[in-house]
Amino acid sequence: MLMAIGAIIAGLVLLVWSADKFVEGSATTANHFGMPPLLIGMVVVGFGTSAPEMAVSALAATQGNPGLALGNAYGSNITNIALILGITALMAPVAVHSQVMRKELPILLLVTAFAGWQLWDGALSRMDAIGLMVVFAGLLGWSIYQGMRQPRDALAEDMAGEIHAMPLKKALLWLGLGLLLLIVSSRILVWGAVDLATAFGISDLVIGLTIVAVGTSLPELASSIIAARKGEHDLALGNILGSNLFNTLAVVGIAGMIAPMTVAPEVLTRDLPVMAALTLALFVLGYGFRGPGRITRFEGGALLLAFVAYTVYLLAFSGA
Repeated sequence: MLMAIGAIIAGLVLLVWSADKFVEGSATTANHFGMPPLLIGMVVVGFGTSAPEMAVSALAATQGNPGLALGNAYGSNITNIALILGITALMAPVAVHSQVMRKELPILLLVTAFAGWQLWDGALSRMDAIGLMVVFAGLLGWSIYQGMRQPRDALAEDMAGEIHAMPLKKALLWLGLGLLLLIVSSRILVWGAVDLATAFGISDLVIGLTIVAVGTSLPELASSIIAARKGEHDLALGNILGSNLFNTLAVVGIAGMIAPMTVAPEVLTRDLPVMAALTLALFVLGYGFRGPGRITRFEGGALLLAFVAYTVYLLAFSGA
């Protein structure tokens, strides 16, 4: 058991460090090749901050742990909205000025509904997974179109200040090393998580929804807090929106294409409804029907309380 706990801690530390270097290297490389800041923020950083979830869920699916794969993706979405956005808004109210972000909010809501519809029969087939990847490809194309069409969006201004100046060779080195260590750390983390779940007699789904989900969401937590402290509110929210879209479509889609899975009943009755409710709350709070959206400190505190309540409930009924 101690080895499993040590593997989880070591895997998470290495995962967060490698994800940070991967994002830094990929964003700087994209900038070297003339990619607009808005496009880097929407596509490159969105992919990079979701790389831990992709690596962990893909590996879990390969090794026959569908609960861990699905729990990691949906647990990360719940963590992103309730924990990360909650903490960010408590530090400083989050104002939404970006028109691109206002367009992504209803898209995330529709994508969440689509994912729930796919799982409603209790299974994620390979065709379901392909459907998720097709929608993901369409949204990726839309993001590229938006990034080229609206280069002066508020998100682009925030992103421009976050791109580090470094030689191309160094950026490529960080990109390659970060990707390699992501894979290695994911193997360590999955082994530790499965071993710990077995030792305590709880499901790998619950481990995925809690320890692994929070751990793989640490890059989003760090980047959102830093962005909020700098007053880059659109970037803070953009990190969360982009990550949740990637998790719902690409992370689950890749895992399902590797190994079709049976969906545990509690995912349909507990986890999906919580994720959907939080996504709806994010839409209502962030869209701004009569002007720029704004997530206040009070609302951030409410999101944080929702995360604590959900986690306590999970751990109290961990045998489920």
